[in-house]
Order: sequence, then structure tokens, then C-alpha cells
Amino acid sequence: MNKTRLFHELHHGDQPLVLPNAWDYGSAAVLAAEGFPAIGTTSLGVAVAAGLPDGTGVTGDATMALARLLARLPVPVTVDIEGGFSENPTAVGEYAAQLTELGIAGINLEDGRAESTLAEPDHQAELIAAIKDRVPELFINARVDTYWVKDDIDRTLARAERYTAAGADGIFVPGLTDPDGIARIVAAIPLPVNILYSPTGPSIADLGALGVRRVSTGSLLYRTALAVAIDTARAVRDDTSVPFAAPPYTEIQALTEG
Repeated sequence: MNKTRLFHELHHGDQPLVLPNAWDYGSAAVLAAEGFPAIGTTSLGVAVAAGLPDGTGVTGDATMALARLLARLPVPVTVDIEGGFSENPTAVGEYAAQLTELGIAGINLEDGRAESTLAEPDHQAELIAAIKDRVPELFINARVDTYWVKDDIDRTLARAERYTAAGADGIFVPGLTDPDGIARIVAAIPLPVNILYSPTGPSIADLGALGVRRVSTGSLLYRTALAVAIDTARAVRDDTSVPFAAPPYTEIQALTEG
């Protein structure tokens, strides 16, 4: 099975690809075992697990180390590489090539930068083009971070169109939950559109009806796991009922076998 080809095909099914985002081998393995057809990573989870800040371009080594482990999974994996860990197109292309050599099927490349700033769109397009030139088979999900800085849809569309022309395979607009805005993006962009799941936003069925082809969980699973860990620890400390039934040790240990 060519996992990269399969990953491309998963963006063109009858329903949106629901992509859960893992932060270590265990979280990715349990999600794959649950039947999710592809797994992504969350840069927040990877960064915090390494004791590093997210979104500042300092987790390149930690991200590559995790990718090496996740490539063992039987399903396609896409890796969040923040802004590429460099502003040099050649270096970003080479990083993507190393992921491809490991067997990674896709990447998420964001145009957000530190301190809520945005990359210059023409330069971001150069990074996309460099990756596509180096590893044309790799699925490039170009993330447009305009809604993290309260930008408007016209500028979002302009960036999305620029990245499409540069060779992106998908467009990701996190923070956009307005159905009319989502419909405008889908209508204007010929690529699969990715939306970040929001508990207060449209349902998966509604997103599918709007034409969205991929729905990511982002850091939601990681943050939820921390919340469950805190609640469980408090319950033990306070000698109250543990609020969650954990899977048995043997079940988790088995994830590393085979």
C-alpha cells in the first residue's frame, strides 16, 4: 500500500476526512487502532512534551524524532511542521524530503509566525514551491492563519489562492467557523479545504454539506488528555471516585508490539 497516495485519496471521499491529531507514539497508535484512516500531529502537544514553546520554530528535532516513530503505523501520517523551522526555502524543502524518506504522507505548513504575526505571502509561497519541487508526492496542507489574528475573509482568500498557485495540495483555515465564510472558501479554492473542529462550530455533517473535505482536531485531544489526567490525579488525592476508566496496562503495552 502506498500510504501517500492513499492519504491524497482520503481527501476526496463522500464524507470529510476526520483527522485526529496525536502528540506521541501512544496517542497516535491508539487512534490508528480505533480505526481512524489517517493520523496528524499537533505542534502544541509535540512542543510541550519536549518542554519547548509552540509556534516559535524550535521543535524541528522533536518533530522529526516523533515522525520517525509514527512512520511505523499502518495508516498515513501527516506532520505539523509549524512554519517549516526555517525561512530558507531550500532548508524547508530538505526537511520535508527527510520526512518523506521516513514514509510520512503529508505535512501541515502554517503562515503564522511568532507573536501573532503572519509570513509575507509571496515568501510563504516560495516555501511551498520549494517543498513541491523537492518532494512532489508529499501532501502539502497550507495553513492560512489569518483568523488567528482576526483578519478578514478577502485577505484569507488572497493568501489561499497564492498558496494554491504555488503547489499546495490542500488549504487549512483554522479559526473559521462561520458557515458563510467556509462556503466562500470552498467555492473559491479548487483544493480540499481543511477546517479545525470547534465544539461550538458546525457539526461534521454540516461541514461536509458545505464542501469541507478534512476536519482536524488540532490540540483538542492533547488538552483534553491533560484535563483528564488532572481530574484523575485530584480524585486519587481527594479519595473520591476516579472519573474515567483507563484502558488496561496490557492493552497499551501491546501498541508497541508487532
